[in-house]
Amino acid sequence: MRDIACHRTSHSSGPAGRRHTADVLTIRPAGLDDSPALFSLAQQAYGRYVGRIGRNPAPMDADYEAAVSTGLVWVAEQGQRIVGLLVLEIRDDHVLIENVAVSPNAQGGGVGSRLLTLADDQARERGLREVRLYTHEAMTENQQYYRRRGYQETHRSGDSGFERVFFTKNL
Repeated sequence: MRDIACHRTSHSSGPAGRRHTADVLTIRPAGLDDSPALFSLAQQAYGRYVGRIGRNPAPMDADYEAAVSTGLVWVAEQGQRIVGLLVLEIRDDHVLIENVAVSPNAQGGGVGSRLLTLADDQARERGLREVRLYTHEAMTENQQYYRRRGYQETHRSGDSGFERVFFTKNL
């Protein structure tokens, strides 16, 4: 698996005048050592939804060590910090995004889009033409975000005690 890097250059002024800094976003397969950081990121990313849903969203209670052992988990890093995660399941006719999350302090910087693009790439590499995902109906921001990225809502239903909205994207 290749690392995917994108470079974002920012300018900042300091006492020495204008200087350039580069934030490098690297996406790589997750290792077992990443499991605690993935769990922590999920707590940060999904914690704001507990009040809306009335309980922890499923990713807050996931077993990240087991997920990493499948070989279908990626992390997005900036510097030495994990700022995003992607968990996939490969199905017969599609790729399912089981979880995509971005640290609140990294949201709006393109991390989520890069992870969704990786999911598309994984589907194409396997000869699959569809990517699916779901979110909780109370996570209205996510629903809008996915629509802007080409996902179409297919249905809504209860699943594992959660009221979910299901989406698909044809590649």
